[in-house]
Amino acid sequence: MSLSDIFRGGSNRGRRVCVIGGGLGGLTAALAFARSGATVEVHEQAPELTEAGAGIQITPNGARPLLALGLGDVLEDAGLRAKAVQPTDALTGRPIARFDLSDLDGPPYRFFHRADLINLLANACSDAGVEIHLASRVVADEGAADVVIGADGLHSRTRGLLNEPTEPFFTGQVAWRAIVHAPNAPPVARIWMAPKCHVVTYPLKCGRLNIVAVQERQAWAAEGWAHPDDPVNIQTAFANTAPELRDILNQIENVNLWGLFRHPVADKWSKGKICILGDAAHPTLPFLAQGANLAIEDAFVLARCCDAAVDVRTGLRQYQSIRSPRVSRAIDAANANARNYHLSGGKRLVAHMGLRTLGVLAPRSFLGRMDWLYGYDATTT
Repeated sequence: MSLSDIFRGGSNRGRRVCVIGGGLGGLTAALAFARSGATVEVHEQAPELTEAGAGIQITPNGARPLLALGLGDVLEDAGLRAKAVQPTDALTGRPIARFDLSDLDGPPYRFFHRADLINLLANACSDAGVEIHLASRVVADEGAADVVIGADGLHSRTRGLLNEPTEPFFTGQVAWRAIVHAPNAPPVARIWMAPKCHVVTYPLKCGRLNIVAVQERQAWAAEGWAHPDDPVNIQTAFANTAPELRDILNQIENVNLWGLFRHPVADKWSKGKICILGDAAHPTLPFLAQGANLAIEDAFVLARCCDAAVDVRTGLRQYQSIRSPRVSRAIDAANANARNYHLSGGKRLVAHMGLRTLGVLAPRSFLGRMDWLYGYDATTT
């Protein structure tokens, strides 16, 4: 389907759009509104658009809006196609099962460095006439534009303008993020599962391996993943795991630590001409690899709803009514994975046996359970 078919309402043409936040959701929203005829400005408080030391998985549902926006060739160049997901016993190092990702319908499942994905979106925005202002702090104001989008992340000020304050709660889990050199790593996402902890590894371009490790513990850690930590701490936390995993973790030279907190989905996603998307509206735990994908979906659906509605307020209400049930389901699924990855004792043995049996007898049924997630198409919903 062409963009002219998707954005056939025409209401965005000539509108002024202000996007607060230059992350993946904000840049996708900027590009989608620009492609549909709006005049768009992005305001990013950081002095440059970058993401240090972070990989990201773009699943078929997140890729569809990016392809519709004309980014197919650059996505292929910037990312790696994923071949499989492989649950692994972190204590023994033995694979439990392997599920082929090439059988998924739609665009390929890909691994990216976040900085590469942000760069290609920023370049596309610039080519589409979007003005990107760096080191720019603005507060959402209805007088700023016809549509004001708060894509300002986990600690969103825009969310606070639309909703009463809410207190997140610490889940009793912390996470580390790091990248190491691994030129021969296969294009597979490995989930190394152990009692009360797990590690996810997958390759990135240029011979790198992305690492996200999670441990259950009561010691509190600050939210937000830009807090440096000593590599010895992650290595100690996983000292009883298989030699292969320990060898990977022992390569870490720089690592960030953050606490995992649950936040409620915002009650109000819009007020007047102001709205929120992505983490500003619905922060999610990183156990389904969907935070960025949901933000990308949000951005595209938001642009479509505003384009189809003559009145901006009507479009914003329609946007929340479409997106809220889906993101709530995804958040619930991520929360469930947090439990399933960390099983111990008999429950762990039973779960691993079930995965192993499924991998042998019905590998496609495992991914079939994810059709509701990966099969979603924000360009037609």
